[in-house]
Amino acid sequence: QVQLVQSGGGLVQVGDSLRLSCVASGRTFRSIGLGWFRQVPGKEREFVAQITNGHATYYANSVKGRFTISRVNAENTVYLQLNSLKPEDTAVYYCATTVYTWKALSPADYDYWGQGTQVTVSS
Repeated sequence: QVQLVQSGGGLVQVGDSLRLSCVASGRTFRSIGLGWFRQVPGKEREFVAQITNGHATYYANSVKGRFTISRVNAENTVYLQLNSLKPEDTAVYYCATTVYTWKALSPADYDYWGQGTQVTVSS
């Protein structure tokens, strides 16, 4: 059984930064891809960023240049650094795992999910 435990998030002001963390257990971490998604009430879960097992990264256009995904295999952890935050970044953020070793942008490409963490950007 794979477990993903998230931390980070909170209430910040426009232009502030946050770092989200996600620790995985129950799977060979270095062999899997990891992604971050976000969701607001009444909308579908939206792709934010992905890092493959080969450390290739992909980003949604809305966050490119502001968010950075990274992983530390020795810590079984994936991070999402959020900079220059905007009110439209307000959402619940989820980390997830995928067995795909190529670009995976759909929630259907991911099999295990973290519990979610709220990010609220106040103007």
